[in-house]
Amino acid sequence: MIKNYFKIAFRNFGRHKLFTMINIVGLSIGISAALVIYVIVNFDFTFDKNHRDSEKIYRVVTEYSFSGNVGYNGGVTGPLAAAVKAEVTGVKDVVPFFTTGGMNVFIANKTDVPTRFKDQDNLVLADGRYFKLFDYNWLAGSAKTALNEPYQVVLTSDQAKIYFPKLLYNQMLGKTVTYDTIKTTVTGIVQTPVENTDFNFHDFISYSTALNNPALKDNLQLTEWGSTTSASVLFVKLADNASPINVEKQLNVLLKKHNPPKKEDAGNTQVFHLQPLNDLHFNKDYNNFDGGHTASKTTLYGLLVIATFLLMLGCINFVNLTTAQASQRAKEIGIRKTMGSTRKQLMIQFLSETFLVTLFAVIIAILAAPSILKLFADFTPKGISVDYLHHLNILVFMLALILVVSVLSGFYPALVLSGYKPVDVFKNQANAGTSKTRNSFLRKSLTTVQFIIAQFFIMATLLVSKQIYYALHKDLGFKKEAIINVSIPYKNMNEGTKQVFKNRLATIPQIEMMSIGGAPPSSGNTNSTEATYKDGKKEIKTDVQQKFGDDNYLRVYNIKLLAGRNITRADSTKALLINNSYAKVLGFKNPSDAIGKVLDYNDNKKMEIVGVVADFYQKSLHDAIKPLAVLMTKNKFNNRTFHIALKPQTAGGGDWKKAIASMQKVWKDLYPDDDFDYSFYDKNIEKFYDAEQHTSTLLTWATGLSVFISCLGLLGLAMYTTNLRTKEIGVRKVLGASIAQIVTLLSTELILLIALAFVIVTPLAWYAMNKWMESFADRTTISWWIFVLSGAGMLLAALFTLSFQTVKAAVANPVKSLRSE
Repeated sequence: MIKNYFKIAFRNFGRHKLFTMINIVGLSIGISAALVIYVIVNFDFTFDKNHRDSEKIYRVVTEYSFSGNVGYNGGVTGPLAAAVKAEVTGVKDVVPFFTTGGMNVFIANKTDVPTRFKDQDNLVLADGRYFKLFDYNWLAGSAKTALNEPYQVVLTSDQAKIYFPKLLYNQMLGKTVTYDTIKTTVTGIVQTPVENTDFNFHDFISYSTALNNPALKDNLQLTEWGSTTSASVLFVKLADNASPINVEKQLNVLLKKHNPPKKEDAGNTQVFHLQPLNDLHFNKDYNNFDGGHTASKTTLYGLLVIATFLLMLGCINFVNLTTAQASQRAKEIGIRKTMGSTRKQLMIQFLSETFLVTLFAVIIAILAAPSILKLFADFTPKGISVDYLHHLNILVFMLALILVVSVLSGFYPALVLSGYKPVDVFKNQANAGTSKTRNSFLRKSLTTVQFIIAQFFIMATLLVSKQIYYALHKDLGFKKEAIINVSIPYKNMNEGTKQVFKNRLATIPQIEMMSIGGAPPSSGNTNSTEATYKDGKKEIKTDVQQKFGDDNYLRVYNIKLLAGRNITRADSTKALLINNSYAKVLGFKNPSDAIGKVLDYNDNKKMEIVGVVADFYQKSLHDAIKPLAVLMTKNKFNNRTFHIALKPQTAGGGDWKKAIASMQKVWKDLYPDDDFDYSFYDKNIEKFYDAEQHTSTLLTWATGLSVFISCLGLLGLAMYTTNLRTKEIGVRKVLGASIAQIVTLLSTELILLIALAFVIVTPLAWYAMNKWMESFADRTTISWWIFVLSGAGMLLAALFTLSFQTVKAAVANPVKSLRSE
């Protein structure tokens, strides 16, 4: 019986090749999108799911409120771990560790010169408690003893093979690994995690090593309750019946006990929160450890919506075309019922046909998925590859997708087709079901839904593109073109070497000017402090953003000076510039009124305001302009970035390449052990909007696919409608109807559906756009032409698609039409 169902299905496909192809193409596009998006979403939602009792594991994080500005830190104060273990109830395990990096690793070999691995990151100071909380597969050594003593290290299998490529894991035990000058002994090898994880550490140095090393111990700040660093991480595992809210309250009571707030800090707060392990991969406020990929649940859910819409479009096409073809199968249904077929058997027959179409579409989607993943490699998280398609849960998803799509696409057509009565069919077979299908309310509704989805994507794409263009072309208050940023290595900030570097750069003819300081005007880094202004009546205490630079900083970036003078080298400890926003916060309507005023700045240091600069954006357009100070500093960490303005390129355009080559040569002479890393500042600004540009690209693809699928369905319906109305068209032409009138007749109904979709989607799209734009402090307007252009574009695409069939039908010879009838 089943064999017979499939045999008949293949025969039916052969009779209706074009309709079958349209159905398969529409479904394969939707299923391809669903598969690729599911791979991406599944990848992000499976991070750190392998650890036992993961629902009881929390990271302790810190939230600050400083003069009304909220800040977040994924770390905690150094002494918190010991205090939690001694004083907090409801906590089963307390696991502190300290992340570090930038160390040079040396491995002894048979020569006198050890093998060197530069700037190794993802290193961590931990002890056995870490491996008790998080699950690792041990290849050599034991979790019970591996990190119990100072100067011990555990390596992941991949890192161990880098350090000791010719040794077996057991042979690596007892070997020496030197981190800068700290010698450690390998006491364990763990399998590099194969599961998705944010714990990407590969060298685990025993925590007690830091306690025996003065330099490392100072970094831990184990007695400093008032100091917090993101490197100091604390995880806790709660007891079975413990309440996270109760534990969180105890943590903050503990903080007030050991670090009571001061009267002068009444407006500032610091609190601890418990962050669930499953939130670690998605929370951008606290970030993960390596500063790498942090997913957005909103984006992932948005991708799922896109996949659902595209899948819906394919299913809608199938339902529309299959029900529209109902009359052509009426005779077959009537004969089957006369011969004794039940409605259930007929439904199984039609569902089996849907199953085959879906199966073919899935096969095409599986074949296309690797190419699609490669096409979007720049947008997908690291770790997703073609091999990821072979995971068991992906295969289960595909099987589920086949069944769901088969039922969604096939159930209603099967219900309609199997419901015809044999007596009605044989009375008038040619028109059986016509009244049910040509004027089907459901088909019109589904077609309208198709165009609502397609037009929504068009409108969203236009708005996102408009906002990106606005952000990239807006005057940010500074120059960003033809500027290169180069930072001196942290480990080699000798002032003499830096001065030589500066002097040699000054001899390069393509360089116009340079400045030495900290971060550029707009960057992802935040450096702020507290400043107080006393105007005689009241104190104005403000959190102030800081930018560090010399007297050329304003000149390199063309930052406008509104009042006063620029800073000079003599001003590093007594004078600064402020921006116009800060001047207004201090109560000065005119920038010049702020000149000469004194601030209690950063621990009561007196700083005179010598100039006011025009406002510029300190971050992306997502963030509002905040009070800012520009000042010089002798702090080497805030005085290590070269801001280099290049001269305009001459004909031929090779000047900047020559300048970069010359800078690289100077760098290698002075910093031979470090790579020459530089960046063009305008490219850094563009990276602020990577997420939006990725969204725009995905929306563009979704728009193109949705319009294509909708037009495919439209073409199929037009073909069916014109075939069904062949006799009517012939009669109208004989009676004098023109080609334009015939085309209008055949197109009017579908054009009205597109117009109805436009009326419905416009307010929905406007609301969604407003919600998305709320994430920008400075944003473009939602212009009327976005809606008009999307509606007109969809209408033109529909008319173009319809013209293939309607014009063909309109110019056909009516004699042939009537003769065939």
